[in-house]
Amino acid sequence: MRIVKVKNYEEMSRKAANIIAAQVNLNPQTVLGLATGSTPIGTYERLVELCNNGDVDFSQVTTINLDEYYGLEPTHEQSYRYFMNKHLLTKININLANTHVPNGKATDIEAECRRYDELIENAGGIDLQLLGIGHDGHIGFNEPSDEFVMGTHCVTLNEITINANSRFFNSRDEVPKQALTMGIKAIMQASRVLLIASGDDKKEIMKKALFGPVTPAVPASILQLHRDLIVITPLDI
Repeated sequence: MRIVKVKNYEEMSRKAANIIAAQVNLNPQTVLGLATGSTPIGTYERLVELCNNGDVDFSQVTTINLDEYYGLEPTHEQSYRYFMNKHLLTKININLANTHVPNGKATDIEAECRRYDELIENAGGIDLQLLGIGHDGHIGFNEPSDEFVMGTHCVTLNEITINANSRFFNSRDEVPKQALTMGIKAIMQASRVLLIASGDDKKEIMKKALFGPVTPAVPASILQLHRDLIVITPLDI
């Protein structure tokens, strides 16, 4: 584990984007695992700048997102496909056919989960996985539970996650109660994991995740076992 302490959110975003850009420049056919939420928006903005300035070329890159709300159309403003297109994918020179998000409208959930795992495997796994962390320690939508779920699966979101995400919707009642999420196996098999976190409300869970016991009750704690984990944060942890 390597912890990079930064001054603020802007520096965190810049350093994270620089690491991602360096990965792509070293391997133009990189498979990037991407995250959503408010935390990576600054990182995506910086990547757009780098691409527009000619400092990074995404034309051969494949992206695989962590998760998607179950039941939302990809055109829904709160779907993660919409989020990714808005903040990154339609603003860089990437082939959208090579960008992947779970199908939140799949009629056969188990088949969709198998398809997503096969997609990751056929891509050769993830070269660099970008992660944020939830207030309860979730990564992707791998919520606290009694076990680490290995494969892509459908999860019922807990109250903490629903409450945290309700700020993006008109009301709490509109927040989907389920989501499809990449499992722990694909995350842990990524060659490199880049974890970013900011905001004092994330301080305690970051301490638990990085320095507490490894337990499915704090899903992000499994990252302590990853062979190449970079943490970028302005938090004093």
